[in-house]
Amino acid sequence: MSATPPTDSNLEPFARIAATAPAIAELVAKFARRERLPGLAYGVVAAGRLVYGGGTGKADLAANTPADDGTLFRIASMTKSFAAVAILQLRDAGLLSLDDPAARYVPELASLTYPTSDSPVVTVRHLLSMAPGWPEDNPWGDRQLSLEDEAFSKLLSDGVTFAAAPDVHYEYSNLGYMILGRIVGQVAGMSFQAYVRERILRPLGMTASGWNVDELSGQVVAKGYRNVNGELVEDALALARSAGDAAAFGGLYTSVRELAQWVALFLAAWPPRDGEEGPVLRRSSLREMQRCANPRPPLINRTIGAPQRYEVGGYGYGLFASLTSDFGRFVGHAGGLPGFGSHMVWLPDDDVGVVTLANATYAPAVPITMQILRQVVAQAQLTPRRVRPAEALVRAQACTIRLLDRWDDELADELVAANFFLDEPRARWRSRLEALRSRHGELRVDGDIEVTNPLRGVWTMVGAQGWCRVTITLTPTMPPRVQYLGIESIFPPGAAMQTALEALLAATAAPSLRAVTKIFTATCDRRGVLAHLRMVNTLYGACTLERILGGDGEQRTVARVHSEQGPLEVEITLDRGTAKLTSAEFRVAG
Repeated sequence: MSATPPTDSNLEPFARIAATAPAIAELVAKFARRERLPGLAYGVVAAGRLVYGGGTGKADLAANTPADDGTLFRIASMTKSFAAVAILQLRDAGLLSLDDPAARYVPELASLTYPTSDSPVVTVRHLLSMAPGWPEDNPWGDRQLSLEDEAFSKLLSDGVTFAAAPDVHYEYSNLGYMILGRIVGQVAGMSFQAYVRERILRPLGMTASGWNVDELSGQVVAKGYRNVNGELVEDALALARSAGDAAAFGGLYTSVRELAQWVALFLAAWPPRDGEEGPVLRRSSLREMQRCANPRPPLINRTIGAPQRYEVGGYGYGLFASLTSDFGRFVGHAGGLPGFGSHMVWLPDDDVGVVTLANATYAPAVPITMQILRQVVAQAQLTPRRVRPAEALVRAQACTIRLLDRWDDELADELVAANFFLDEPRARWRSRLEALRSRHGELRVDGDIEVTNPLRGVWTMVGAQGWCRVTITLTPTMPPRVQYLGIESIFPPGAAMQTALEALLAATAAPSLRAVTKIFTATCDRRGVLAHLRMVNTLYGACTLERILGGDGEQRTVARVHSEQGPLEVEITLDRGTAKLTSAEFRVAG
């Protein structure tokens, strides 16, 4: 096991992540035994370094060589991210454009027969984002590592079959990345493999990594195995030699220890900031790779009785990039070849990533990687990195607070944009703020500003009666001024509202028409309400009150509630004459 102690401001989350090491080691060992993996190496990355890594099982069964975070495995399709970095290096240097026709650099593509007369020509960007229109080719692609450059040229000259016109939809293409390897070689004037070694691996200190076993002298290289009738035997294709530029789709050998530097490179691109750039690729280009460029159909969990989860996104450049209900922004790539299976994932907003490498054919690396990630995030209680407000937002908040305390025409003119008093007259704003002070009394700031982007923020102000949620959005002009000011007055539930809310939450434990009739007015759709409550009970279980989020306390209240399956929000409206609810809506907490 290896770990490097941090010396920066990330000490507290780093220490919490480091404390998960024993539990993760046990998790990995159990998984490897259950799946009968010969060897499995893993690592957790945060704060720019490998927090800890380790391994279980054997890199070489016959030699009884243990697998650990320094063992070299073939990482298969995870190699595509190295190809994408190489292309963006050349783009940033002005040596190619992503919208160049691929045939400009690979003449064999000039004679492609497109599927329709209106098809656009295949571009470098199409290849990067899995959008050339060629069919998914994993079984075929797995056997192309040893393809010599001359044979690759003939393959392309013979033509390529289209499944769709380019730039229509996502379809995974190893061939596309094989061609990107050829483009790198043509533009850089050296083989793709040499380019990656000299321009990417060496500057990052990934000097143990390489393309073929004979280049990896002095290193422990995992042998690849296949399960045949319950027995692990060496896969004859596992150590196929990477012969040419086509190996860009999946030929690289590396270790958890060195791949951690690769994951750290992508995590370090977030958030955007001033400062010196890294040695390989500028941060904006690294972030560009981690943005969805070609969407896939969303993945939505529709299991009855389970909370709804989703993943939306698709392919960026050499990486999958998604937004998920569980993790927010999510980036990574898996790999599988004869003898090997691998996976790397990271959460840019939480500054944490996980790598797993195994030496069995198409080993189930994805499930164990996700188990590690979930356990680390939960056990270390990780939260997304806080968005920092722009100085202009901090100043605008201070001026807005002064204006809420006492109206000042000169201050208002200095604070707001040209649209502000056109959207709502000055006199009306002055009256609104006077009424606000009358309702709440003196207001004081409670807590930090919540920044949704550096020029938009929300904060809470508490008064003698109730509180306010204040939102400001600044303009794109220089200097930035307030274009929008929103103020929501919130009051705690009155006695009737509190009673109705408590009765509603109690009904989530055992919904019945009798309970609904007691809580809701006769004019509302009581059977519809009952169906809604039963769905809440089925999916989330009984709910209890956490805190009030909004409403006037008399006719409308919004509350955050706790359930066995996660937080929810409920919005209710009350008929003050009957003291019964007229509506209630539960929704997933935002």
